Amino acid sequence: MAVYLHEEDLPADVLAPGIVAVDTETMGLVTTRDRLCVVQISDGKGDEHLVRFAPGSTYDAPNLKAVLADPERLKLFHFARFDLAAIHYYLGVMATPVFCTKIASKLVRTYTDRHGLKELVRELAGKEISKQQQSSDWGGANLSDAQLEYAASDVRYLHTCHAVLVDRLAREGRAEIAQACFDFLPTRALLDIAGWADRDIFSHE
Repeated sequence: MAVYLHEEDLPADVLAPGIVAVDTETMGLVTTRDRLCVVQISDGKGDEHLVRFAPGSTYDAPNLKAVLADPERLKLFHFARFDLAAIHYYLGVMATPVFCTKIASKLVRTYTDRHGLKELVRELAGKEISKQQQSSDWGGANLSDAQLEYAASDVRYLHTCHAVLVDRLAREGRAEIAQACFDFLPTRALLDIAGWADRDIFSHE
């Protein structure tokens, strides 16, 4: 198992065919203000690939974009709403089809209100991950070893969590409603970018 750091694009043909786990690191939580700094991706075979973008990047990244836009590849995210918005805004592609482990967790782990990735990985994969670097500076010239490990761990166990959650969604009869939620996520991300991030347009108010 290894973590690879790449500049501005993913090398060609480093991922096996099939499902990929994806996450992003940005300068903050406002997509249109806080630039995309890192996209991390894993095919679940043991390696994680981190693509870093420098200040002023043109975000060309043809290899990475091809993977993210591939309609034959399911993309696994934890809180896909945010990542889809960042990827679309900066890279210009919508990373579909998508499975969000946070949404799936909320649909089947109704015995808890703890749906963060740390808790999900602990229960479903039996692994411990650190979130200490979550709020660190991802825009610097150099990323620390702790940052690299943090970013890699965000995608390292998503394939395992996905497999468990798929089984539980089927068991609880919630696979169809989960899929409907996943299908809506690109629209939700576009609403966030367009200015409706803090408004529930489905509410009565």
